[in-house]
Amino acid sequence: MTNGRAHGLEQSECPLLAQSRHGLLHIGGRADIAFLRCICPLVTQSGHCDPPFCLPVWQGTMLPCGLGGCMRRREFIKVIAGSVVAWPLAAQAQQPSEIVPKVGFVYPGAKEAAASRIEAIMSGLRVSGYAAPAQIELVARTAEGDPTRITPLVEEIIAKNVNLIIANGPPVLHVARSATQTIPIVAIDLETDPVASGIAASLGHPGGNITGVFLDFPDFTTKWIELLVENNPKLSRIAVLWDPITGSVQVDSFKKAAGSLNIQLEFLEVRRPSDFQGAFSIGTERGVQAMVMLSSPLISANVKMLAELSVRHRLPAITLFPDFARTGGLMAYGPNLLGLYRRAGILAGKVLRGTNPADLPIERPTKFELVVNLRTATALGLSISPSTLLRADEVID
Repeated sequence: MTNGRAHGLEQSECPLLAQSRHGLLHIGGRADIAFLRCICPLVTQSGHCDPPFCLPVWQGTMLPCGLGGCMRRREFIKVIAGSVVAWPLAAQAQQPSEIVPKVGFVYPGAKEAAASRIEAIMSGLRVSGYAAPAQIELVARTAEGDPTRITPLVEEIIAKNVNLIIANGPPVLHVARSATQTIPIVAIDLETDPVASGIAASLGHPGGNITGVFLDFPDFTTKWIELLVENNPKLSRIAVLWDPITGSVQVDSFKKAAGSLNIQLEFLEVRRPSDFQGAFSIGTERGVQAMVMLSSPLISANVKMLAELSVRHRLPAITLFPDFARTGGLMAYGPNLLGLYRRAGILAGKVLRGTNPADLPIERPTKFELVVNLRTATALGLSISPSTLLRADEVID
């Protein structure tokens, strides 16, 4: 290997450009001529292509390039020497400053349950072309099951100048909607009718600053009751675990469905995880034979605890969230939950890229899962019908 003044090739790092951490490829030519091929993207500003070899622009002066017009080494060194002091500022000035969009996310449940949901949101954002952390910043907060923390947490993320809010559940959506009519909001709400509640003018054209993923709930109430009765024909009294903060849509739907199937209901209110044990005890005292857990962020974040309580109190139970059955509950029938968060991430990406939420149609889940846990059925003394097993998407045995 020879030096830069002789014929040959040498790879080295230019000490004058050490701040860029890139090197220059020195190519030998005539004894008194230095040809430079710029590898460093910070100094390849001349717009010339290779070949011929190019020289950088220093302090606004374009150095000549090409084999017929190269600068002599002394002249080149003089130009560089006069530019060393100003180089860092010049390099900074030439770099375009990109504003990284911020997405706010408030989850009403525990931090542990939020982790998988955040990853699903980020997966959706990546589909839309945003790769964290270089292109997107997610400002996430969790209320840890305390409804009183939701308002200050929403106010906190708004103060962070977020470009968009992902609102998880009716309580967060209500607070975010009251707090801003200008910041776009993408909702994940499985308990609210967006049109009947006035959130959206229509599903196809929401008309405001809110779009997202909503669930047409009433169909589920009848199916839940039918699944419980099919596998326990003597069933006549069901406990309904209900979080009042989600509103009355589910309750009204359940009352109507139970009336048509001649089933008596016991509504048990729960507002935080510490209410669960008392609700199960009350249900058992009142002679309920099964339990339905209505959709709520409170329920979805605590499915394992609820599964354990249902087995301990020997109550066949069903809910919207598939992980309830996967963690020891009897049955679950509902949408793929993490898939909904991923869809919310995709919608958020569309809004960040310029789509007006007023014109972005509200989405509904299209894929639903029936998950049955045979081990739990055995523990409860139940025999799951062949019809249920045939319809099940997943059977745990």
